[in-house]
Amino acid sequence: MIIGVTGGIASGKSTVARAFAARGIPWVDADEVAREVVAPGEPALAEIAEHFGREVLAPDGGLDRRALREIVFADAEARRRLERITHPRIRQRLDAHLARLRAQGPPYVLLVSPLLFESGQDAMVDRCLVIDVPEATQIARTAARDGVDEAQARAIIAAQMSRAQRLARADDVIDNSADEAGLAEQVAELDRRYRAAVGLPPGP
Repeated sequence: MIIGVTGGIASGKSTVARAFAARGIPWVDADEVAREVVAPGEPALAEIAEHFGREVLAPDGGLDRRALREIVFADAEARRRLERITHPRIRQRLDAHLARLRAQGPPYVLLVSPLLFESGQDAMVDRCLVIDVPEATQIARTAARDGVDEAQARAIIAAQMSRAQRLARADDVIDNSADEAGLAEQVAELDRRYRAAVGLPPGP
């Protein structure tokens, strides 16, 4: 069984994934895979530079993520063009990573993806788990983590699927505005449910 884990920016998707990993559940991070497909030497990077200009390249030849982000968050068509370049390649690589993990025989695996619904990656999973936090929390965390101001943080959030839309498509929800103990309790409960769904006893 594959569980898709998603949520808005700074909702704590990786924190939740690490909590599941502590219970023996492996995960694939779509963000990491997205970085892999635009690494120097990859065809996607060359195509991005050709379309958006060499100003989106860093001095070392890698992708200047901040420069590209400023372009695509200000222009919906530019964002769609970027997605047409990257999403098929990301999907192919995700399939390979998930197949490798499933072959190891875990109870289930996680696909952690901020764009699970927007990219159609929800078609790859059996259940969708949404990590939910209030927008004010997202703004504060994004500003602190990424060094952006409130207006930029709001623009990033506005470019994503809305909180209401995400929750409407969720099979399961974790409220990550709770404290660490509350988060651990929610993860443990879902872990029990997921193991039961595949006919296994509760985990650690």
